[in-house]
Amino acid sequence: MPQRRSFVAGNWKLNGSLATNASLLEGIVAGAPWQACDVAVCPAYVHIPAAVARLSATTIGVGAQDVADVPAGAYTGEVSAAMLREAGCRYVIVGHSERRTLYGDTDAVVARKVTAATGAGLVPIVCVGETLAERDAGTTLAVVGRQLSAVIDGAGLGALSEAVIAYEPVWAIGTGRTATPDQADEVHRAIRALLARHDATMAGRLRIVYGGSVKSANAAELFARPDIDGGLIGGASLDAGEFLAICAAARRD
Repeated sequence: MPQRRSFVAGNWKLNGSLATNASLLEGIVAGAPWQACDVAVCPAYVHIPAAVARLSATTIGVGAQDVADVPAGAYTGEVSAAMLREAGCRYVIVGHSERRTLYGDTDAVVARKVTAATGAGLVPIVCVGETLAERDAGTTLAVVGRQLSAVIDGAGLGALSEAVIAYEPVWAIGTGRTATPDQADEVHRAIRALLARHDATMAGRLRIVYGGSVKSANAAELFARPDIDGGLIGGASLDAGEFLAICAAARRD
C-alpha cells in the first residue's frame, strides 16, 4: 500500500470570535504542525477571510464547514463553492452528520455538494457514518457504503480522486464516546475496499480520516492503524495545544 501523508483538519463549528480565533491561530502556527502532516482549519463562514490572511505565509489550509449544492441564483443564505474559493478556501466539509441530521442533507444533496466543490477547485472532505441505532443493528458498513455509492453515482468517481473521506460515527460526535481503533479501522478498510473495486490506485492513495471525538489521549493509537490517515477534529481543535498534540500523533511521509 502506498504511503499517504496524513491529514488533520479542525472543524470549529459554531464557535469563536475574531479575537479568540486569532489567538487560537497564533498558537497553532507557533507549533508548526505541518511538519508532521497536512493541516487545515474550518472556521465559520464570517471568519474565513481572517483565517486566510493569518495563514497565508504557512501551508495550513483553510476550509469551510459546508457549501451550497447550486452554483448561483435565488438561494438566500447560501454560499457557493466559487465564493469559497474566491475567499481563499482550499477545503470544504461536505455531508457532516450535523448537516445530515439537523438540516436534512440527503445522500443526493451531499453528492451535489461534492460536485459543486470539485467543480470550483475545492477539496471536499466527505463525511460518512452511522447512527447508534444503525451500529446496534449491525448495518454500519451498509450505511457507509450507501453514502459513498451515492457520491460516486451522483458526482462521479473522479470527484473523489483528490477528496478526503472522513468516517465519523454519529454516536461518537460530541458525546465523548469514541470508536475503538479496531472499530474505526474496520470501517476505514471497508471504505478503501469499496473504492478499490472502482479504482485500486485511487483507493490506495486516498486519505481516509477519523472524526469521532479524537483527542490527544487517543490520537496516536487511532492513527497507528494503517487505514486511518488522520482526523477531522471537533472540540479538541479549539485548544491549540490539544490540536497540536493530535497533529504530532499523525504519521509523517
